[in-house]
Amino acid sequence: MPGGSEISGNRLLARLPSRDRGRILQKLAPRFLKVRTHLFEAGEIVDSVYFPLDGVVSLVTVLEHGGAVEVATVGNEGLVGVPATLGGSLMVCAISQVAGRCLSMSIDAFFDELAASQPLTTLVNIYVQSLFGQISQGVACNRLHSTEERLSRWLLMSQDRVGGDQFSITREFLGQMLGVGRDTASLAANALERAGLVTCRPGHIEVADRSGLEQVSCECYRVFRSEQRAVTDERTDRPQPLFAIRRSDEAPATGGR
Repeated sequence: MPGGSEISGNRLLARLPSRDRGRILQKLAPRFLKVRTHLFEAGEIVDSVYFPLDGVVSLVTVLEHGGAVEVATVGNEGLVGVPATLGGSLMVCAISQVAGRCLSMSIDAFFDELAASQPLTTLVNIYVQSLFGQISQGVACNRLHSTEERLSRWLLMSQDRVGGDQFSITREFLGQMLGVGRDTASLAANALERAGLVTCRPGHIEVADRSGLEQVSCECYRVFRSEQRAVTDERTDRPQPLFAIRRSDEAPATGGR
């Protein structure tokens, strides 16, 4: 069972009222995710949800020919593995992108908590809307912005979530996350290093000049950060949920709220 300091590492869980947080605490298990740990595959029944504490998980779409592209990332502002129904699957695979700790819960326990905790249901709905926004922005980013801009954005987002300057990642995996080849990823990293913004060594990248990276990064970093803050800040003027997350054996709701 994780301690209180661990659960506070996930900003979504930290926003729950103490009564709900204490009950959920009993159902969470700590886990360390190494780089490239696969949490689930596309189309596979999701059996657990994961709340990152200081790592980053990538949601990746894999095509028939083996090509892959990252569609979203999840850090300590959210959770990984929320299907629309119990026993459902997602059309992406989840891969640990930056090594770190997380808290996991069985999908059965998670849906039990959704039924018991309106605050949790509200936060999950807000987060899902935020994730949709990130995916939509990511489509435009991948199409219109340079590899250097997108790499700068990736480094900034990872630094925000991890709280550190160094990241263990190979050029091959970085290329997969950016939707480019290994050589293209290397060229982008080398360009940032020549500009004095990062320091590179085999399997690692270190942020050397954050303000410089913010200037190089595309505007998508500001959009993604705004979406994250919509989940983790304390404002109460929240949008209504887009849909109700429910068990597969529950009848769909009729009528609006």
